Amino acid sequence: MKATMKAVQYRTVGAAPEVVEVPVPTPGPGQVLLRVTAAGVCHSDFSVMQWPADRLPFPLPLTLGHEGAGTVAALGAGVTGFAEGDQVAVYGPWGCGSCAKCAEGKENYCLRAPELGIRPPGLGAPGALAEYLLVDDARHLLPLGGLDPVRAVPLTDAGLTPYHAIKRSLPKLVPGSTAVVIGAGGLGHVAVQLLRALSPARVIALDVGEDKLALAREVGAHETVLSDADAAATVRELTGGLGAQLVLDFVGAPPTVTTAGAVAAVEADVTIVGLGGGALPVGFGTSAYEVSVAAPYWGSRAELAEVLELARAGAVDVHVETYAIDDAPLAYERLHRGQVNGRAVILPNG
Repeated sequence: MKATMKAVQYRTVGAAPEVVEVPVPTPGPGQVLLRVTAAGVCHSDFSVMQWPADRLPFPLPLTLGHEGAGTVAALGAGVTGFAEGDQVAVYGPWGCGSCAKCAEGKENYCLRAPELGIRPPGLGAPGALAEYLLVDDARHLLPLGGLDPVRAVPLTDAGLTPYHAIKRSLPKLVPGSTAVVIGAGGLGHVAVQLLRALSPARVIALDVGEDKLALAREVGAHETVLSDADAAATVRELTGGLGAQLVLDFVGAPPTVTTAGAVAAVEADVTIVGLGGGALPVGFGTSAYEVSVAAPYWGSRAELAEVLELARAGAVDVHVETYAIDDAPLAYERLHRGQVNGRAVILPNG
């Protein structure tokens, strides 16, 4: 194995990501080294890169990429259950493995991660936008089981996050119900597919871009609406004035959160997934009766296994654009300008 590798790093506060050479890590006890076959590029990375220096909770440089898939290249001492050459996907929200939430497989809600300094790859720990990725524990790997790593890697976040958000609200998605998806990009176009696969709900997708609305229709949205000042009224009209039983906001900016609240029906769930800084007030007279507002984070390990099974069954297929690792900064530029339709995937070794 070579001594150095290419990696895409955020090196200086406020600067664009760079492709650099760094040492190839060596797996210690319990760890697994992957040769990365595919790594996703996500809007969440911009949240990291927009923090001022005095708020950055980890040191730079940071290798980006919290969606990863790869081939097992080396096993640390004591690792069982995997062998060199296995094709795997990486569960990203690493936890301590022993607290009450981790015991449930909900490492995304680990109770001790901040205290112990445990951070996800690409969001504090060295990430997947590199030729090799060091995974802290074999429990954070799931077999790909024949899935194409390029199309499967976004499922580790762009699939898992909307799946978790939808699953908690499935009892409300009865025949005759409506689900609204705000933002039909990387996560939103997957959410449309998941809603169609998991529920009988009518799906209405909102976005500011006609290309993304076209993608939403292509993957199963019953209706698409331009996300402008008239969007809420249009959704109300499409639902006979009742509104939607589930509203998923994958943007989370103040205007979209306002729209989400305005289209929520009585007893609806409004789930704010996007990191756009918006907040929805909850109180008597500020929303429809008994509206519940939640801001979930990622999903559990068991839920990622379920998402991968849905992909194997053909129920979800991520629209991807692929880039060589040297073109990763371009992928970030295109994503920032809203020019990526679906998910950008980097091929570090391809």
